[in-house]
Amino acid sequence: MTPAAIGIDFGTTNSVVALAGADGSVVTRSFATRQGAVDAYRSALMFWREGRPPETRITHVSGPDALDMALGMTSEHRFLQSLKTHLSSRAFQETRLFGKLFRLEDLIGVFLGDLTDGLEDAARLPLISGRPVVFAGERPDEELALGRLGASYATAGMEQVDFAYEPLGAAYWYARDLTTPQTMLVADFGGGTSDFSVMRFEPGQRGGLEATPLSHAGVGVAGDTFDYRIIEHAVSPALGKGTEYRSFGKLLPVPAHYHAAFAQWHKLSLMKSRETMAELNALIREAVEPGKLEDLLTVIEYDLGYELYRAVSAAKIALSEHDETVLRFVQMGVTIETPIRRSDFEDWIAEDVGAIETALDRALAEAGIDGSRIEAVFMTGGTSHVPAVRRLFDRRFGAEKVHIGDAFRSVASGLALVALDRARASVPA
Repeated sequence: MTPAAIGIDFGTTNSVVALAGADGSVVTRSFATRQGAVDAYRSALMFWREGRPPETRITHVSGPDALDMALGMTSEHRFLQSLKTHLSSRAFQETRLFGKLFRLEDLIGVFLGDLTDGLEDAARLPLISGRPVVFAGERPDEELALGRLGASYATAGMEQVDFAYEPLGAAYWYARDLTTPQTMLVADFGGGTSDFSVMRFEPGQRGGLEATPLSHAGVGVAGDTFDYRIIEHAVSPALGKGTEYRSFGKLLPVPAHYHAAFAQWHKLSLMKSRETMAELNALIREAVEPGKLEDLLTVIEYDLGYELYRAVSAAKIALSEHDETVLRFVQMGVTIETPIRRSDFEDWIAEDVGAIETALDRALAEAGIDGSRIEAVFMTGGTSHVPAVRRLFDRRFGAEKVHIGDAFRSVASGLALVALDRARASVPA
């Protein structure tokens, strides 16, 4: 197929590239990795140094290969993931990797360059990148986030890029086979945000159905937030959360900021600094339970964040299928084995599910309709499989209206179709 338009779903956890042909056909790009071909390219980078001074150079890999190397590499390295989560925050401007300064735009640009490497048409074809309805963060700065994202694409050689809401892409993908008008709710659950769009599809003048967005709403609560709850309750206590240390004859709680940062994937990779390591070593010397803080230090020092992520993710997936599971993490002398019941997990995420429902209500209110007028619900993303989330939508709209889409391909494929439609609309009939 000769591509006529490109859609890119740059995600917090995974990224996908879709190519649309002039005839409306869509294929997702396949990536060759050490483990075989994949369509969903992990949003991760790993950097390390090669050579000897003065010819030392910084080398990197991305995607699944970054994960593989992070699991097996014993020399000093830096593993970065969830970079998208930083886009809207002025708190992250730059970081040093082996003495070299990298802005956030530089890091994401490196990743996007790898994502589109070999795709010669990326710089000239109509290109749409997805964006969340609401960027992740406590006080997200949308203008900052979009400016940084555009600069990242430019760094990767793609200066002409438009943006569209990610649930709009999912809606296009779901609606490609519709033959009758329909009012639809799209729920797109990513790693950092949960986004909702209410769409109306009507017969178009050029054939097919034309999409009219009625409303968009979102919230910075999604899969990473649910992971955070598991770490907060099942992991961090084993790594010193809630313990004490001695200072001038008094017992004081271990500072909470270590575990607050540690429990969020996009911050964990930034903790490996001389200052943090020195502070933790000082705390260990005065700690009431030094072994737990030693384990925390080990996880940070040896960049075990991805191994821990896998253990947490496996537990979360197991809780979607079973009433109880055991979170197991055994690496570099650190052993955590914690039983988790689904009922406890649902208690931990109850406030987050409530925030998701509030965003859903806002989307319906802004569209000026109630749930009874929604004829179909299209859900995509891993969080759509969490029983507590699925029950929310079954209760609000009826299970018969709820459809689960391809967690990886839906958004990018729909964005490629949006790019194709916009390109056609710009050409006089």
